Amino acid sequence: MSIFDALLSDLPDGDILEVRIGLNWTMVVVEVDGGLQCGLASTLKENHKHTGDPTIPDAGRLTGLSALALAGLVKSDVPTRVSLGMASVNALLPRQPASWIDQNVEDLLVSLGQNHRVALVGHFPFVPRLRNKIKNFDVIDRYPVTGDYPEGAAPEILPHVGVAAITGMTLLNGTFEGLKALCAPDAILMVIGPSTPLSPKMFDFGIDILAGSIVTDVEAVMRVIGEGANFRQVKKAGVRLVTVSRPSLNLLKS
Repeated sequence: MSIFDALLSDLPDGDILEVRIGLNWTMVVVEVDGGLQCGLASTLKENHKHTGDPTIPDAGRLTGLSALALAGLVKSDVPTRVSLGMASVNALLPRQPASWIDQNVEDLLVSLGQNHRVALVGHFPFVPRLRNKIKNFDVIDRYPVTGDYPEGAAPEILPHVGVAAITGMTLLNGTFEGLKALCAPDAILMVIGPSTPLSPKMFDFGIDILAGSIVTDVEAVMRVIGEGANFRQVKKAGVRLVTVSRPSLNLLKS
């Protein structure tokens, strides 16, 4: 069973209230059991087509669809539909606030990096600070900047690290399983970023720590996403960053 199959297997259904597919982020707002929930995912884009075929066939009518049906788009082969599906999954996932820890991923990586070599897949804004705080630290990115390694270097780096922190975007673009397979069996495996599903089912796939996002101000976040905000702007508008670990670990601060 794939991660997506596991996540979809027992999701509740809900009513879609709002959808935003922004320049950088996709957002879905649902009503589940009388409560409002919101999910985010990075907006994946595809090359421009001249066929006239719509990227989102039901655009303009999404609020009339089943939220569970929309979540099923996470298995699509069309990138933007995958983003829409992942945001829907994240909106429908049952909330388990007792397991959420308000711990900064940057601080956690610094702590783990005192005794482990750390690899970060995905160039996050805190990378320059981590370079000064973690002695053995590598960054792998599809679009590397100075100091990063290209994604082709993953087979030479990931098998030798004690901590691998992988962006949740790899779940969307289909590269996560290959990256995970490169990691040593005893490495601490993290999935991080706003697209990350905060579900305990993720721990069944060898993942140790999840670091994701919870929208706290739906209206404000919806507005900035619709206007092309990057994640710093989205977070400022109303997002709480939370971290969850598998129960057998005691790595997180309460």
